[in-house]
Amino acid sequence: MKDAKCNRPELEMTETIRQLPIACQNETAAVEFIEKQRWGDTPGCVHCGSTNVYKMLDAETGGRSRRFLWRCRDCRKQYTVRIGTVYEETRIELRHWCYAFWRASTSKKGVAALEIMRHTGLSYKSALFLLHRIRFAMAPSPKSPIGKFKGEVEVDEVWIGGKPRPGVKRERRTDKQPVLGVVSRGGDIHRRVVADVSGKTLRKAVFDLVHDQAHINTDENAAYIGIGRFYKNGHDTVCHKKGEYSRDGVTTNTIESSFALIKRGMIGIHHSVSKKHLHRYLAHYDFLWNGRKMNDGARTVLAIQSAEGKRLMYRTPSDSIGSKESGKIA
Repeated sequence: MKDAKCNRPELEMTETIRQLPIACQNETAAVEFIEKQRWGDTPGCVHCGSTNVYKMLDAETGGRSRRFLWRCRDCRKQYTVRIGTVYEETRIELRHWCYAFWRASTSKKGVAALEIMRHTGLSYKSALFLLHRIRFAMAPSPKSPIGKFKGEVEVDEVWIGGKPRPGVKRERRTDKQPVLGVVSRGGDIHRRVVADVSGKTLRKAVFDLVHDQAHINTDENAAYIGIGRFYKNGHDTVCHKKGEYSRDGVTTNTIESSFALIKRGMIGIHHSVSKKHLHRYLAHYDFLWNGRKMNDGARTVLAIQSAEGKRLMYRTPSDSIGSKESGKIA
């Protein structure tokens, strides 16, 4: 995650924050705003990479073409700023995408699809479609991997979910989803859905995420016993059962406070999130945490730029036309 100093006195004076309200109202302004974030001052062809390109203009008005097309003089192909992004092949206007990117990047506890529906006039299905793709854009990708956590690293797990339905046995292991969280103290965070909280599962996830030079902080969970021998700076624990939450710098308060933000968002904003899509919401919360030192404009621009090179299709290519699974968000 790129780092930036948060300059509150100048927050309202940034160029991005002056342009965004206009981009959220006018389609031409929205297209040009997203083109600026993607290409800067040097637009390029999305097919061959050439910068020998030009805007296709309307013959009658002399303004931008209705589809906001560009054409490459080298490969002779036409394209738009949508190609190669999460909003490729969608008919939702880019001004709605700009608004959703803004709301998703500036709301600490997330934004609900119903809110986007009310503010834009889209259907609920379209608003959910839109937000899932924004969350997908915010998630790490092979081009921008998470990387391994170093320094003082806190590891903990949490159960996400509501109360069981009437008649369901009240055991959290059957009705809630376990999530593992890893945070570098003062740095980035990553939370992922895990199948269970067994020692084998949690250890594998920690080995994948934490650098062997790190110092690990956990609670007294038995799953982490002995993990310190794999790390140069060892492993220390705090015992919550004895009322211990911090001891000589050993604590899991940072990761636990991040879980509190997720729970408030799930209860107060989303109300209910299915296990199938929980990983997308976690990616959204991770993006907000990792960009906490940025101002709102810079965080929104980073989200828009992260949309390039990613596709999340409503129906996967493997789905047959008559499949029961077709029509479901990937």
